[in-house]
Amino acid sequence: MAYPGGLHVIDRWGDRAPSDRGTATTVVLVHGSLDRAESFRRVARRLPNERVVAYDRRGYHRSRTGTAGLAAHVADLLAVTAEAAGGGPAVAVGHSFGSDVVAGAALADPSRFEAVGMYEAPMPWLGFFRNDMPTAPPPPEADPSEAVEHFFRRMVGDAAWERLSPASKQERLLDGPALLGDQRILRGPAPFDITALRVPLVVGRSSHAVPHHRGTVEWLIGHVPGATLYEIEGAPHGAHLSHPDHFAGLVRAVLARTSTDEPPAADELEGSSR
Repeated sequence: MAYPGGLHVIDRWGDRAPSDRGTATTVVLVHGSLDRAESFRRVARRLPNERVVAYDRRGYHRSRTGTAGLAAHVADLLAVTAEAAGGGPAVAVGHSFGSDVVAGAALADPSRFEAVGMYEAPMPWLGFFRNDMPTAPPPPEADPSEAVEHFFRRMVGDAAWERLSPASKQERLLDGPALLGDQRILRGPAPFDITALRVPLVVGRSSHAVPHHRGTVEWLIGHVPGATLYEIEGAPHGAHLSHPDHFAGLVRAVLARTSTDEPPAADELEGSSR
């Protein structure tokens, strides 16, 4: 199946005939900054009854077709979802910055999604941000390579960066322009009014979430009508990598919101939730 815009898409069911796909809901997973679609493979394997699609966001890894603003990322998600699901049911779940893309798409075209999920979305315009995070967008002359190394060391650790082979480091450095693009979006004005969201929303976080993520999640629960919480015990920010079973549980919690207007009871969901 050919996807629009030159995006690299991992579609586990893409080689199946439509008659073999049944009525499964299409799940589109959207990665965060300095990440890629492949990071969701273990999550996808834990959702055998759903059609799971993930893609490299524009500017990243195998979708390096230029950087993009939020509007372009939203358009990409809507296009991927339309192609994968056709007229069938679909949900989208974002990790970190991918959650901002999911929110933007659900606001732009709520008819496209039956429910959405967001795991530790960065939304500093709500007033929750890292104390050491610059508030101004990166200047035009910012060094993409420096941005990548700094981001990787902060999010994954110094030791992990040092363990990367020269080829792996170079591959990550090529994502620098896309990373700077994400940071410019996050450090700019609010790109949307999330309180206008009317698609069922499940908000995920770790039980050990850092203060700015915890504050954002609690704000969303308190201000987005009908939003529910899914908490993963002891997970780091990269829960899709460290706790794929529980991140798949977050996806199932989102899928559970497609069949009813009422939030599901905690004991109806797999994994750690409340």
